[in-house]
Amino acid sequence: MEEQREKQTCGTICLKYLLFIFNVLFWLAGGVVLVVGVWTLVEKSDYISLLNSSYFSVSVYILIAAGAIVIVTGIIGCCATLKEMKSLLIVYFVLLFCIFLLEVIAGLLSYINYQQLDNDLRQNLMETMQQKYQQPGEGSITQAVDRLQQEFKCCGSNSSTDWAGSVWIQATWNKRLVPDSCCKTPSDNCGLRDHPSNIYKVEGGCIMKLEEFILSQLYILSAVAIGIAFLQVLGMMFTCCLYRNLKDEAY
Repeated sequence: MEEQREKQTCGTICLKYLLFIFNVLFWLAGGVVLVVGVWTLVEKSDYISLLNSSYFSVSVYILIAAGAIVIVTGIIGCCATLKEMKSLLIVYFVLLFCIFLLEVIAGLLSYINYQQLDNDLRQNLMETMQQKYQQPGEGSITQAVDRLQQEFKCCGSNSSTDWAGSVWIQATWNKRLVPDSCCKTPSDNCGLRDHPSNIYKVEGGCIMKLEEFILSQLYILSAVAIGIAFLQVLGMMFTCCLYRNLKDEAY
């Protein structure tokens, strides 16, 4: 009987250490998710403003919230493990399960809505460039378009000829053929000349490159979510085992 109790106690200690290590990894994963979300929001917020659909920005905010919740859950898990509190273990298990369900739902929504997001982007990017670029009250759009064309080395939505339909380009006082941000070496009035040696003409439009960027971000989010989901399954298994061992032991 005493030998059985020692084995059980040894198993409980091993489970505690395993669950504690898991919580450290889970906490770090939550930090990574939070950093990725904040980085996307801060560094790529200009591109988000080009999307009429709020789906991508909502996804980023959900990512930030998920990262914060994961960090808090990891702290609760560490406390529950070290103090061997069964009530906290139950709370921890429920939180893990809820986060797991949210990840599954978010993954399904991402898969379902990506095509709609892609269609919205194709329909609206050209209109945004032609109707809002350099227009009063549209400073953020203008900045986003300029940054998009320079960072992705592109010009126009589908091609540089898209700018011929721009309200700003068609203004009687404006002699530019394309915005200065289309130039390979931007300078004042460099958009007066649309030769391929001067602007990103043969490189194509920005729509494909923006689609690739959004898709790469979704791949990153998916990879992070899958990694965390795998950790969560392990965590729930360890939590159940530890709870059962604590329940069976006499105090």
